[in-house]
Amino acid sequence: MFSGNSSGGGPVTGQQAYTTAGTYSWVAPAGVTSVSVVAVGGGGGGNPGDTGSCSCSYGAGGGGGGGLAYKNNYSVTPGNSYTVVVGRAGCQSNTTGGASYFSATCVVRATGGTLGNNGVFSAGTGGGNGGSAGTGGSYYGGKGGGGAAGYSGNGGTGGNNAGSGTAGSGGGGGGGGAGSNSGNGNGGSGGGGVGLLGSGSNGSGGSTGVGGGAGSSGANGSNYSGANAGNGGAYGGGGAGGARNGTGGTAGVGAVRIIWPGTTRSFPSTNTGDL
Repeated sequence: MFSGNSSGGGPVTGQQAYTTAGTYSWVAPAGVTSVSVVAVGGGGGGNPGDTGSCSCSYGAGGGGGGGLAYKNNYSVTPGNSYTVVVGRAGCQSNTTGGASYFSATCVVRATGGTLGNNGVFSAGTGGGNGGSAGTGGSYYGGKGGGGAAGYSGNGGTGGNNAGSGTAGSGGGGGGGGAGSNSGNGNGGSGGGGVGLLGSGSNGSGGSTGVGGGAGSSGANGSNYSGANAGNGGAYGGGGAGGARNGTGGTAGVGAVRIIWPGTTRSFPSTNTGDL
């Protein structure tokens, strides 16, 4: 966290980012009476591929991208404590990404992605939904992960049937490309994540076997590694599905960022960067 009075005795200016899954307590600093908050839900994890040897075996579905929500100029009381929850990243054994929120679930909340389906912006004043993951029936190749939501649009959709993912919108991450169907197939690629500094460029959709591009200065989704799927990018990118006998991808974790004063620093503006 960075905080301090501006020159001339102006309002206290600062920030706090939470980027590891868990529950936290944020205490409003002295002199801080309003904040702006962005929350990104964790991406959904990808399934491992089938283990059968017959021609009916298919690559697995990927995880959807996490939602994004923000709220500006939310009133707080100096010295009071406020709950912050950062949603977990979905993985093979727990495919659903966790929701992220600030203060209460009705104030600022973004849900996590699930296997195949996107997380949504469910409380706040602005945001978008994550991209859906690839779920179609390709032969052996895994499906791409969905991109994380943008500040004013949805994340890109993961690729199916050895196809490409689509680009994100409103600063969202791009969907990962599906794995190729050659031989026993390749794993899919992870969806692109989204950054916390305000709206930026859209993440590009990944071509076959290529991870989705990052939205708003987040992180790219990773490419496949053989039958094993790529992981989703931080924050909120969906993990991809594995090819036959391959592992599924882990998603990008969620995040929450608080900035103040909320009266002058607001999302989705890019004028919210580090001090």
